[in-house]
Amino acid sequence: MQHVHIIRLSLVFSCLLLACSSFAQSIQWTKDGNAYWLAEKEGVSKIDFATKHKTILVTAEQLTPTGATKPLPVKEFKPSDNDKKILIFTNSQRVWRYETRGDYWVFDLATGKLRQLGTTLPEASLMFAKISPDGTLAAYVSKHNLYLEDLASGKITQLTKDGTDKMINGTFDWAYEEEFDCRDGFRWSPDSKSIAYWQIDARDVKYFLMMNNTDSTYSFTIPVEYPKVGESPSACRVGVLNLKNKKTRWMNVPGDQRQHYIPRMAWAANSTDIILQQLDRKQQESKVFTCNAATGAATMINSEKDEAWIDVEEVWSNAGGLDWFNKEAEFLWASEKDGWRHFYRVSRNGQHEINITPGNYDVIRPLLVDEVSNTFYFLASPDNATECYLYQTSLDGSGKATRVTPQNQRGTHNYQISPNGKWALHTFSNAGFPRVRERISLPQHLSLDGDEGVAVLCAKHDASKDKVEFFQVTTSEGVTMDGWIVKPVNLDTTKKYPVLFQVYSEPAGATVKNGWGTGNNGLYEGNLAEDGYCYVSLDNRGTPAPKGRAWRKSIYRKIGIINIRDQALGAQEVLKKWQWLDTNRVAVHGWSGGGSATLNLLFQYPEIYKTGIAIAAVADQLCYDNIYQERYMGLPQENIADFIAGSPITYAKNLRGNLLYIHGTGDDNVHFQNAERLVNELVKQGKQFQYMAYPNRSHGIYEGEGTSAHLVRLFTQYLRTKCPPFGRSE
Repeated sequence: MQHVHIIRLSLVFSCLLLACSSFAQSIQWTKDGNAYWLAEKEGVSKIDFATKHKTILVTAEQLTPTGATKPLPVKEFKPSDNDKKILIFTNSQRVWRYETRGDYWVFDLATGKLRQLGTTLPEASLMFAKISPDGTLAAYVSKHNLYLEDLASGKITQLTKDGTDKMINGTFDWAYEEEFDCRDGFRWSPDSKSIAYWQIDARDVKYFLMMNNTDSTYSFTIPVEYPKVGESPSACRVGVLNLKNKKTRWMNVPGDQRQHYIPRMAWAANSTDIILQQLDRKQQESKVFTCNAATGAATMINSEKDEAWIDVEEVWSNAGGLDWFNKEAEFLWASEKDGWRHFYRVSRNGQHEINITPGNYDVIRPLLVDEVSNTFYFLASPDNATECYLYQTSLDGSGKATRVTPQNQRGTHNYQISPNGKWALHTFSNAGFPRVRERISLPQHLSLDGDEGVAVLCAKHDASKDKVEFFQVTTSEGVTMDGWIVKPVNLDTTKKYPVLFQVYSEPAGATVKNGWGTGNNGLYEGNLAEDGYCYVSLDNRGTPAPKGRAWRKSIYRKIGIINIRDQALGAQEVLKKWQWLDTNRVAVHGWSGGGSATLNLLFQYPEIYKTGIAIAAVADQLCYDNIYQERYMGLPQENIADFIAGSPITYAKNLRGNLLYIHGTGDDNVHFQNAERLVNELVKQGKQFQYMAYPNRSHGIYEGEGTSAHLVRLFTQYLRTKCPPFGRSE
């Protein structure tokens, strides 16, 4: 049997990759890899990739429930493994950041019948429904319990009965979802006889209470189980539920369930074993276990330690499993143990491994293991950390990585490669070239779209008109940082111009990428360059750029110190490099971690930054969640001085310039508590500033009529007032 596997993994260095369009996100390859499924207004179709020939499999009329006048609005859909049924997700509702609960329907392609799942359960309460591999059953979560439904009879069986607000089966609590990207919490066995699932016990996790003062005459609280830094994690375990006897066998993973994490789990390419990854609480030690599904016996097959932290998302996504090959005797694994992020083929027992991507560069994202051609496709950019390209190498580790993306297409590339390795949907952009897509054939990277192909469109592009310029600066401490700059329109170097820095600066994201959207500011009403502003961004040490482990992890226990100093010293070099910049009109802005950096820069380096606009910032690191903050800063019980030294609130007494602070009172991520603590400290220190609280808005501050427009006007007016636009004569 031929073995060709798609790697179902999360984005690594996600800020370097393109945000795909809805088309790109929803493409689902057929098993032979020569076509894909697509949901459109006229229904669900199958489209031949090479010819674009469309076959409508389900019409809009067939997706219209009995008694309804309109077809179901398809949020997502998934064909069953045997391609005989289609599972449709609709009426989706938001759970924290994403719409992960709603209603599910099944369309039978043979009979043409459409039926809803879970009709005895509350509306829009189903989560992560999946049809069994044999196509006869469906499983889903509702109200933190697992359910089974027979697709022929419609019989519903409740599989777990202990689910409550804090006893969570088949999905996750807030912290796991936010920081490990864990949402879907159960897996069908390949033989359809068992379901493996997570159970999160958050009963010992304290509620954080958010206050709603506007939606009723009397205020009320909204509780969120939220483990603050320094608090023990939710207890976590994995069980396998036997569908014949309806009993769960818990996996005997060693260690205290309240002092470790299990962020990843899947079936180990068979129906007898589970493979899972365990992290210690400080996330410095990773252990991989295979567990016997019948007995629960756990065997450690891989372990690794890091003096800083170990990431999990670059290895395997929560939604999928590991990629197995060589007749399921080996799997693909990522490690930074040689100083770079590389991928290894590891034997099932963990005793043998081969680095298949050796060299002084990072793999940004794995894409496809093709055993037929002995090829591993992945994204990388060895020579420019702001860009992203397709590479290939031999699966046996004997070959040198070679670039597949054409040399004359500088920028950021992404690919969705077919299971047979013959085709790919290619997406490309750079800072001056809008995002475009094309169909290509591999391995030659030949466009199937003729005059609409990337090469032809690039040839027509006049790069001399691009507004974003990329550069590097080396600070007085010898740190070389990538940056971009958008200069004022009609620049007159005899005048002095204001400069606005955009910052994020933390391990969760980078801002300097050669992709479409770079250099734009959606918070400014108008055009910064036309209004005489210079717009700049720099990526400091600690940002997730593909520059090696030392670059990314140098920030350990020093968030708020190293990243802030790099930014400040980098800004000094920028001001020296372009001497027409006005050192008296230097502004900085950022959101979330970027808001924290804005505060720290304004407070710690007031001689450089004169105006700051901080949104949804962590003002006190002791107020954020344990998974994120402990990963990068350690445990406050052991090194609380680092948390204090890195928190903006510590330096609020130094404010000399102009500060606009913005926060949503309904922020379940960075709690409004941060704003109130910072306000108290600024008041205590006698500092004047401007402050805007948006009632009941979440971390994104977009809910409510007029909110986004109001925020943009507020940002714009403050910047123009405190850091006036246009060039001034010296």
